[in-house]
Amino acid sequence: MGRCSTGRARGGRAGGGQKGGFTAAFTADVVAEIEALVGPGAIDGLDFEAIETAARRRALAVAARAVEQRFNADQSDYGGATLACRCGQPARYAGRRAKTFQSALGALTLDRAYYHCAGCDTGFYPRDRALGVQAASLSPAVTRMVGRVGALVSFVEGSALLQELAAVSVDPKQVERTAEALGREIAADERRRVEPAPPAAPTMYLGLDGTGVPLRASELAGRAGKQPDGSAKTREVKLCTVWTAEGRDDAGIPVRDPGSVSYSAAIESAASRDTDAAPSPFAQRADREARRRGFAQAPRRVVLGDGAPWIWNLADEQFPDAIQIVDLFHAKQHLSEVAKAIYGPTSPLARPWAKQRHDELDAGHVPALLHALRPHTQAHDEARKCLDYVTANRHRMRYPEFRAQGLCVSSGVVEAGCKVVIGTRLTRAGMRWTVAGADAIIALRCCLLSGRFEDFWEQRSAAAGARAR
Repeated sequence: MGRCSTGRARGGRAGGGQKGGFTAAFTADVVAEIEALVGPGAIDGLDFEAIETAARRRALAVAARAVEQRFNADQSDYGGATLACRCGQPARYAGRRAKTFQSALGALTLDRAYYHCAGCDTGFYPRDRALGVQAASLSPAVTRMVGRVGALVSFVEGSALLQELAAVSVDPKQVERTAEALGREIAADERRRVEPAPPAAPTMYLGLDGTGVPLRASELAGRAGKQPDGSAKTREVKLCTVWTAEGRDDAGIPVRDPGSVSYSAAIESAASRDTDAAPSPFAQRADREARRRGFAQAPRRVVLGDGAPWIWNLADEQFPDAIQIVDLFHAKQHLSEVAKAIYGPTSPLARPWAKQRHDELDAGHVPALLHALRPHTQAHDEARKCLDYVTANRHRMRYPEFRAQGLCVSSGVVEAGCKVVIGTRLTRAGMRWTVAGADAIIALRCCLLSGRFEDFWEQRSAAAGARAR
């Protein structure tokens, strides 16, 4: 799965084309429909929106009728009395059978040759294989549309958008089934296909984080969580983000390079034991993404995280030579929570205390910061936890040194990734997912937002064509 489109045109065959008579007849039919719709006389008093909407509908209907007639007139999918079945036995021709497909032009009812194999008691349609619609009722173009809307908005909203923008009717449940099936294909392709690329910049960044996704109760049975009764409402999605930041803002601070971010995520474990034969599922995911982006070949490699132990365990195992940096924003957030715990959330003393600790962190005065925290550790658990947090990560908090090297010290890209990839689609009000459904949509979104959907679709289409031959 690469990051750039190959640039090949989608759909159709090279060369050839329709005969002039068919093209002329089709054009004449469309023109006749438009003339009948608009009528003679002045057009100034007409409702333009109504005209263009109706004209589109009629033009699509004419096109659908023409395509349907053209396909049904061609019976070259008949391959003789028998064709070889995939089981190796001969399949017998059993006549032509009709099926209605939803296409970008509207409903198409196609007659196809049907073959049945008595050996394995299955049947197949050669034309369905050729058109890439085996076991499907949506055309490739509509499947592609459904994948996009299913990745971006809820299934109900996606169904409405397809109708409004493309005049294509797809039930919300079918949007769900199709988008999730496509997401599962993408997830399998992500695990199977790693095409290493050279590093995009001298310094490559890899961020790791986790965020919760609400699941159905049946998916959480027996799992401990943070609810008052000890139960769970969510599972954690682990996210790996890779990007570059060669640009600088007016203050000279590194900023993410446009188009450089890629994502890979799933609900899977990052934990592993020393006795395990293989790294954890998420460690393998991070390694695949790093290899795709040429992370290991970059002259300078940086891993950014919020300080969670699993992040640094994974970084030590998979990227031992990378520079490790605790996200400055998260570190300051911890200190702000300590200030509220000590003085109370509304106390005017909390903010100045937190500001002083933030300044110490920015200046690299970690000993002074630890000294300020210690007196409060007995009375306030937040202070004790923060002391342990800073102590464990102090070598990852050398912010003046990192800045002097021109490095990012904040994982805003990762934080944004959690919101963009996961939050805006999977954590909306009322949503409850299965693990399989969530992982499918996450894979679809990662592919789309990483700029890989075009490559995936071309590879999918090529594979379908190869299977048909």
